Amino acid sequence: MISRRLLFSMMLPALVALSTTSASAATLKVVASFTVLADVVRQIGGDRVTVTSLVGPNGDPHEFEPSPSDAKNLNAAQVAFVSGDGLEGWMDRLISASGYKGKPVVVSEGIKFRTMEEDGQTVTDPHVWNSPVNVKVWVANIEGALAKAAPADAAAFKTNAEVYLKKLDALDAYAHSELAKIPEDHRKVLTSHDAFGYFGREYGVQFLAPVGVSTESEASAADVAKLIEQIKAEHVKTYFIENSNDPRLVRQIAKATGAEPGGELYVESLSDTKGPAPTYEKMLRYNVDQLVAAMAKAS
Repeated sequence: MISRRLLFSMMLPALVALSTTSASAATLKVVASFTVLADVVRQIGGDRVTVTSLVGPNGDPHEFEPSPSDAKNLNAAQVAFVSGDGLEGWMDRLISASGYKGKPVVVSEGIKFRTMEEDGQTVTDPHVWNSPVNVKVWVANIEGALAKAAPADAAAFKTNAEVYLKKLDALDAYAHSELAKIPEDHRKVLTSHDAFGYFGREYGVQFLAPVGVSTESEASAADVAKLIEQIKAEHVKTYFIENSNDPRLVRQIAKATGAEPGGELYVESLSDTKGPAPTYEKMLRYNVDQLVAAMAKAS
């Protein structure tokens, strides 16, 4: 008959192995402010993280109103990610309401920002992800933060980041090659708000919009009239609506100028899984394809 002590000593290695396996299998609970950022975090974290996006698919991160469930998700998070630079104006209130003790990781640190004048003030354009070159900075910041939170998984995060960086390089090359097919003086479109500045800077596309960098701002009648005249003078023939914003104003301007619809762009929110832009990679390719097709038709 085996004694209890001997039986325990025989079982100990198995118990230790089981404990170790359970510990390494534990996933990191992560919260990201909006869907585009959440997807990039998932690409780097892989199966070592569980990511919750506060703003859901097709949601507007400017005008988002957090709910009690968002506060609960943030409170339970081990790491929280924001893009920063004014995009998530609601985040400080949510942190206070949730009791979250950490400090969110600002993934856009290190990016060369665009600035512009709005209503006599200099503002920073927060829509950095519309250039995959900027998202490469995100990747480095995300990898570093995840590795700090889960050192045992650092090698996996590094491998995932290297794979994703190659995908971003391929995206950048694709956008350059496709948009180069359109004559530069025909790369002009009308959109709902000023969210494609980094895309335009990278690929030589001029985006005109009645509303500034935040959808919370409103266009004055004088601004709209001035924009209508500019669209006519520069022969802008195509307009796009945005998946997360009200399309009525841009459609009114298009009607006044004769601009034709080019479709829908995904600017600061992914689609749901059934839509055409459920990941950042698919979102950028979709936007490039939509823009190229519309501008080629208008040329």
